[in-house]
Amino acid sequence: MDPMVWIVIISVLGPIIGSAIGIAKRPSFEFIGTMLCFAAGVMLAISFLELIPESIHLSSVGICSVGVVLGSLVMYGLDRIIPHIHPRLCTQEQGRNLERTSVYLIMGIFLHNFPEGMAIATGSVTQLSVSFAIALAIGIHNIPEGICTSAPYYHTTGARLKSFLLSSSTAVPIVLGYVSARYLFLNISPEVVGLIIGATAGLMIYITADELIPHSCMGANHKTIFSLITGVVFVILLGLM
Repeated sequence: MDPMVWIVIISVLGPIIGSAIGIAKRPSFEFIGTMLCFAAGVMLAISFLELIPESIHLSSVGICSVGVVLGSLVMYGLDRIIPHIHPRLCTQEQGRNLERTSVYLIMGIFLHNFPEGMAIATGSVTQLSVSFAIALAIGIHNIPEGICTSAPYYHTTGARLKSFLLSSSTAVPIVLGYVSARYLFLNISPEVVGLIIGATAGLMIYITADELIPHSCMGANHKTIFSLITGVVFVILLGLM
C-alpha cells in the first residue's frame, strides 16, 4: 500500500477518535466548557505559532494578511447564515445556544480541514517524512476538536450515532484536500499555498474569539482559563517532538 495512504489514515483518525470520546459519556456543561477552552488554546497556538509563520515563509507578510482576513470573512459569512449566540445573550436557553454553537463549530472545522489535507500532500513533492510529521500533528490536534464538536451536540440532542457521524465527517475534507493537492500541487504557486494557510489561521482565530472562548463560560468556572493555557502548552510541546 502507498505510504501516503497510511499518512492520510493517521490524519483522519484524530476527529474520529475525538468524536468517539465525546459521545462515550454524557458530559457536563463544565466538562464541555473546559474542552472548548482547551480547543481554543490549541487553535490559537497553531494559528500564531505554526500557520501564520509558515504562510509568511511561503509567500509574504502581505499575502498572509490577506489570507487571514479572507478566512475571517468566510467565518463571518457563516455567522450570518447560521445564527449563533454572543456572550451578551448567554441568558437564553442553554440547550439551543449550545446546539447552534456545536453546528457552527463543526462547519468551521469542516472548512479549515481542507487546507490541512492540502498541507499533508506536500510530501508528494518534497519528502515523505514531511507529510508524516504534518499528518501526525493534525491527527493529534484534531482529537480535542472532535471531542468539542461531538460532545456538545450529543449533550443537547441525545443522538449518539448522529453526533458521532456528524462530528467524524470533519475528516472528509482532510481527504478531499489531500487528493486535490496531491495531483495539483505542482501547479500551485507558493504564494497561493501561503494564502490558503493564512486563511486557515483566520478561520481558526475567528472561531476561537467569536465562539469557543465566549461559550466556555456556560456552566463552567474561571478555572477554564487553565484549560486554554494547557492547549497552548500542548501545541508548544508538540512542536518539540
